[in-house]
Amino acid sequence: MPDYILSDATREKLRKVSTASVATALYKRGLRNQFVQGVVPVGHKPVTMVGQAFTLRYIPAREDRNPLTVFRNRDHKQRVAVETCPAGHVLVMDARKDARAATAGSILITRLAVRGAAGVVSDGGVRDAAGIAALDMPAYFARPSAPTNLTLHEAIEINVPISCGDAPVFPGDVMLGDGDGVMVIPAHLADEIAEECTGMESYEDFVLEQVSAGAGIIGLYPATDEANLTKYAAWRERT
Repeated sequence: MPDYILSDATREKLRKVSTASVATALYKRGLRNQFVQGVVPVGHKPVTMVGQAFTLRYIPAREDRNPLTVFRNRDHKQRVAVETCPAGHVLVMDARKDARAATAGSILITRLAVRGAAGVVSDGGVRDAAGIAALDMPAYFARPSAPTNLTLHEAIEINVPISCGDAPVFPGDVMLGDGDGVMVIPAHLADEIAEECTGMESYEDFVLEQVSAGAGIIGLYPATDEANLTKYAAWRERT
């Protein structure tokens, strides 16, 4: 596991920001490939998913290695990942963007939720999607898929660097998910991104109020006119 530990303070800040704000903050630092492509919420939740990544890597299944009997093995990597993902973390699965078979189903994902996981992200499919959608824990996937993971996937490594939806994910990176999808925040940037995005969200609330009242965006968004910054400061004092 990495040295970085997500603090309660940073977690709470990130719960109040959007993936869009995080994407912009990371872009300013030259990081353009931190959005997990092709995944959507299994069911929309009123909370933002925030937690450090605990990873599971799948490779293409070879038929002689993946009969149904492998699930009898107590060290099967998929099962072990579910039972060892720390509370408050997000299980992130690399399925090579292949959703033709599930990476997990409602029983395993329910077990994750009961164990206190903050969420789950897969760039492949899940089975029993309706059951997963009914959980309070956020979950993201490519699409529903009924075939068992053994059909196409072999769970091979736990808590190693992976690709998820073409985004690099290292164990301990901070995953942030909302209705738009999932961003991967490098662990060493998490605290400063949380702080910066908190200010960005505040200014954007001000901008939306101004635009709704008829204001134009030039000079307002981004804030290139000093008068708008003065208005924003006054708005902050009132709110």
